Amino acid sequence: MSEPPSVSDPDADLRNVLDRMADGFFAVDADWRITYANDRATEILRGAMADDDAAVEGAHLWEAIPEATDTEFYDRYHQAMRTQEPASFDAYYRPLDTWFDVRAFPSESGLSIHLRDITERRELERQRQRNLHAIQRLYAVSSDGDRSFEAKLEEIFELGCEYLDLPNGFLTRIENGTQHIEASRATHSALEQGEACPLEEAYCKRTVELDRLLTVVDAANEGWEGEPAYERFGLGTYIGGRVEIDAELYGTLCFADTDARGESFSDLQKTFVELLTRWVSYELERERARAQLQHERDRFEEFASVVSHDLRNPLNTAVGHLELLAEESDSERIDPVQRSLARMETLIEDLLTLARDGVRVEELETVDLAETARDGWSTAETAAAELTVELDRTRIRADESRLRQLLENLFRNAVDHGGSDVAVRVGRLDAASGFFVEDDGPGIPEDERDQVFETGYTTSDEGTGFGLSIVEEIAAAHDWTVTVGESGSGGARFEVDGVEFVADGDEFGGE
Repeated sequence: MSEPPSVSDPDADLRNVLDRMADGFFAVDADWRITYANDRATEILRGAMADDDAAVEGAHLWEAIPEATDTEFYDRYHQAMRTQEPASFDAYYRPLDTWFDVRAFPSESGLSIHLRDITERRELERQRQRNLHAIQRLYAVSSDGDRSFEAKLEEIFELGCEYLDLPNGFLTRIENGTQHIEASRATHSALEQGEACPLEEAYCKRTVELDRLLTVVDAANEGWEGEPAYERFGLGTYIGGRVEIDAELYGTLCFADTDARGESFSDLQKTFVELLTRWVSYELERERARAQLQHERDRFEEFASVVSHDLRNPLNTAVGHLELLAEESDSERIDPVQRSLARMETLIEDLLTLARDGVRVEELETVDLAETARDGWSTAETAAAELTVELDRTRIRADESRLRQLLENLFRNAVDHGGSDVAVRVGRLDAASGFFVEDDGPGIPEDERDQVFETGYTTSDEGTGFGLSIVEEIAAAHDWTVTVGESGSGGARFEVDGVEFVADGDEFGGE
């Protein structure tokens, strides 16, 4: 970097040029006395001097500005003078609350110093970092599957209040013309959890009428004085948006302060609040769906228990009497009755399985797929059907009992639709992480394939309509997907994808 011309005795033209500079420029001699300062440097130095009426030129730099002796400026200027090497650095001068970009050029006669105020640039950088940090924290909170919605919401309030520099964050539920504070992080007593007020007296009345955020930065100067909401809450600053569940109004998510803000919310801050309202809407939708699903499952399980109890006792009685009758008679009507009773027993078992066990898997272990397929075949009532397993010590991660149940149901489905002499084949998918079960039966028409996994759907007089639904439930519980298509021989082909295979050499059996 070239050394600028000496300005220890500048001529009028050079002073003219330097004084017009937007940045500060000054020079000191070898004894640290200021020999020249342009207009901007004079402004900066005088603002930093202990005596702001003293002359700048001719003053001793460190005596005039004693607070600078324990700063980076002092150290770097001295180093540049000592080594005769230029110095370049950014530093914050606390007494002026200003960041400077500094360039110091040494010479034998002293030091020439260029100062540029970069406070605004540093503030923008700091704000970018704050924005990035806020988004990263929001992602970390929203994607944390181990925390409850309530715990996430508490951290969302903390994050929002910190990012927006507002002390109150709260979630409202609006029902029958009343605003209820469902959750909050608040210093304002009227915004604490459990508080309620008529919607007509709340800031949120205007919020829910908009299709965008409502922002208030100085309520007193924005026409809020005299409004019921201002009289009740006295909020000077407010930002909030609608929270919806399934496109219907739930309430609002808001941040506020009793003091006026003094400056508008930035576009990034408004976008951040919009993200929060959408996240809360999504989480509330999930909570409602989860609660509804659990309620339905509880009712289904209760129904299944009642049905199984009320049906099983008379069914067992009927089976017992039929066995006695079969010993006494060889009537051709006994076999159809036996088949009907057996189907009722299967129906009850499938109903209970679907209600209680379909979506649950125990701890995963390493399982031999071929061995499990053969074991399932032996207990699936496959009559004279034929099984071919085209797997060579293929091991996967699965709940062994649920995997066996999945395979049994697929085998039973093949026999129910393909007859007692159907041929079934099990193998590994070529281009995916999974396996298939296919048969040479009549197959499933293409326009029916989307329905086969629906609970209760069956095209067989012998089927219960639960078998394939259970298959899909078990697959989903493993994070697998199951699809149906056509085998090479025109039969049905079920493909299970997303399976984790265990490579040769890994430990076999268990974790």
